Amino acid sequence: MKKTQFFPRSLVFGILLFASLLLAGGFTWKEEWFLQPANFPAPVYNSKANPVTDAGFKLGKKLFYDPILSADYTISCGSCHIQAAAFSHHGHDLSHGIHDLLGTRNAPGLQNLAWYSRYMWDGGITNLDLQPIAPITNPVEMGDTLSAVIRKLNADPQYPGLFEKAFGTNRISTDLVMKALSQFMICLVSADSKYDKVMRKEGVVFTADETAGYQVYRQNCASCHPEPLFTNQQFRSTGLPVLEEGDEGRYLVSLDSSERFTFRVPSLRNLKFTFPYMHDGRFYTIDEVLDHYATGISHTTRPDPSFILPDGSPGIRFSPDQRKTLKAFLLTLNDTAFVKNPLYDEAGSQLYIK
Repeated sequence: MKKTQFFPRSLVFGILLFASLLLAGGFTWKEEWFLQPANFPAPVYNSKANPVTDAGFKLGKKLFYDPILSADYTISCGSCHIQAAAFSHHGHDLSHGIHDLLGTRNAPGLQNLAWYSRYMWDGGITNLDLQPIAPITNPVEMGDTLSAVIRKLNADPQYPGLFEKAFGTNRISTDLVMKALSQFMICLVSADSKYDKVMRKEGVVFTADETAGYQVYRQNCASCHPEPLFTNQQFRSTGLPVLEEGDEGRYLVSLDSSERFTFRVPSLRNLKFTFPYMHDGRFYTIDEVLDHYATGISHTTRPDPSFILPDGSPGIRFSPDQRKTLKAFLLTLNDTAFVKNPLYDEAGSQLYIK
């Protein structure tokens, strides 16, 4: 196997982690750098047009954590996508940006983006290389303009040299900024949960409750949250009652009235770290989510047919035992190694300027 050195020496732990996964059969090599989990399908992201390199990954990571991308130098991508929260905005129902302005949605976790074809809660962006433009230019997120960001980066004493190493030119452009960010983001792979180890037959097995919960999940949840990503990336309404200034979701992008109040189905991975839940962060516990599915679904927001019972009433009913075992299974989708991996942490991004 070709060996490629691409991480700082101070991050040896991360290398050893990935090496152990490779030896265990958990990952297979993809391109020269990208690690594809053995239990995952082929990635959707076109890595041939933007292959991940050592310098590109490091540059993308530095940009991800640098508030230079915001108008007032206070907000970075990492401000709302925190590693300890599986790159979601922990503890905030609605995410906030510059000047402490509130947005209208909760920042979703960033994981396994190489397998996604649509981004944002409304799927308004279909290319990862374009996705960062939305938060950078949103007036309540990073509040800047692309032209201003490029001017700042070109004037910075460090960035031109870093772009030279990554892309062979010290002339920074929007295209190269986006590609660098993508190289970091597609490497945010979460595939080392207990569930993954069981599926890859790595000597780990489910408990009796987890096995029973897996069956509850397959019978009631898998149509919207299929394995192994645990999202079908489609847009569904879960019948959330409309709050003040109700968000109409996908409709704001498609203008298709049938998609009013629909949002992209989130992944069930790393639920321990990504609360609060739903597009507006209204639920802080899994029990609150299950309570909503049981008795809180509203007809006014056109719930998906999968939430309608044969008698016409909305809801998904779980017995106490089903709820208990389902929650046990959902815990197996948490990937502690992902949220602690030093390859992704903010401190490591400071090493790359040396």
